[in-house]
Amino acid sequence: MNVYSFDGLLVFALLVICTCAYMKRVPKLKQWFLSEKKGALGVFYKAAVIGTRLHVPVAATCVIMAFYVMFLK
Repeated sequence: MNVYSFDGLLVFALLVICTCAYMKRVPKLKQWFLSEKKGALGVFYKAAVIGTRLHVPVAATCVIMAFYVMFLK
């Protein structure tokens, strides 16, 4: 999938959000990777916050995107 297309960008964003939300649940990874809340690495912290607070819409979007990629594209 091409990252430069809109649907590729959506898949990439969903993967970043889901990965950062998972990493927030693992204590050693949280200390190492998500300790910075500002700057360039702050994007990963913000993605983790989005993934944990909006876990139901993110999960639904992942299922919809998986259906789209597997069957419609």
